[in-house]
Amino acid sequence: RMSSRIQINPETAAQKSKTSSPLPCNSPEPAIKPQPKPSDKLNPKTIDPFGVYSRPTAFAAAYAKGGIPCRLVHGSVKHKLQWECLPETVPFDPLLVTLAEGLRETKHPYTFVSKEGFRELLLVEGAAEKAIPLLPRLVPVLKATLAHADDEVFGRGLDALVQLSAVVGPSLNDHLKHLLTNLSRRLMDKKFREEVTVTLQKLEQYGGKAAVAIIKSKIPTYCSISP
Repeated sequence: RMSSRIQINPETAAQKSKTSSPLPCNSPEPAIKPQPKPSDKLNPKTIDPFGVYSRPTAFAAAYAKGGIPCRLVHGSVKHKLQWECLPETVPFDPLLVTLAEGLRETKHPYTFVSKEGFRELLLVEGAAEKAIPLLPRLVPVLKATLAHADDEVFGRGLDALVQLSAVVGPSLNDHLKHLLTNLSRRLMDKKFREEVTVTLQKLEQYGGKAAVAIIKSKIPTYCSISP
């Protein structure tokens, strides 16, 4: 009789084990939290844990793995980058190409890190010697940026192209024709006509007379800034 009284119903035990799981008291958070990404620590508000999963871009993947040696610092007036080491000591290959790929990002902080990182890396001493060998890989990436449907992405592409041209000078001429088709297309848009025209003038300024002939071969209506 004693044994029959203490016999436990299997279903009752299972239910009891479910209700007695070690959830923290008075806490709306789940017991198991997903491991935060490096980007979460930099700007947690930009990450939506309930967003639809999508395959990360090459830049986002590198950023999440800590492959971008700089981080975003939120300032009271404007944001800035803080490098883990001096930019002069960072290998351009593959970082400059990776930052160029990041110009097509549309989410913060990727947009700022890629644009500012690309600009600052090209400002270091000896940038020309480091960037010129990468032109065959950089130009296709910039071409894709200039073909992007997002206006802000296109604008970042224009800025990056001018920055690159200022550093490598006439070395960009051999690759210029690959970029002019997208510039010509946007030149027809009143919204970007002035920006594209200024970009073409900068390409001429840094590329010299040879650049003028290349530009006119793709954009016959272009007016040279040379007398």
